[in-house]
Amino acid sequence: MFFKMTAFTILAASLALSATASHAGSKRMGTFIGASNHITTGGVSIVKTQNGLAVKLESDFSLDGAPDPKIGFGVDGRYVDGTLIGVLASNTGEQLYSIPAGMDVSQFNEVYIWCEKFSVPLGVAELR
Repeated sequence: MFFKMTAFTILAASLALSATASHAGSKRMGTFIGASNHITTGGVSIVKTQNGLAVKLESDFSLDGAPDPKIGFGVDGRYVDGTLIGVLASNTGEQLYSIPAGMDVSQFNEVYIWCEKFSVPLGVAELR
């Protein structure tokens, strides 16, 4: 009986790990391209955290600087008003921004670095 329970526990743990790995592999990712005469580069992804979904700017992220940069979302080349989720904490490096629980990110196919002061994109990354 102990052997059967142990084997079942190991099988269940293996299936859970496979499901987690498969889900992690399906995260949406993109690479920033500068906009409005700004240089914005590096990777971005939508990741699952213990608190929900988040936008992760990868370690290679870089923005040449601008007033009032924020993180938001867009669709097909257009920033969507009301989607800002945070103020950019740094012009370089890895950063994590929580996505509000009620926001359905499946409705968006782009992440924006958005200058709220001048209402212009500083960088756009298409999510795939």
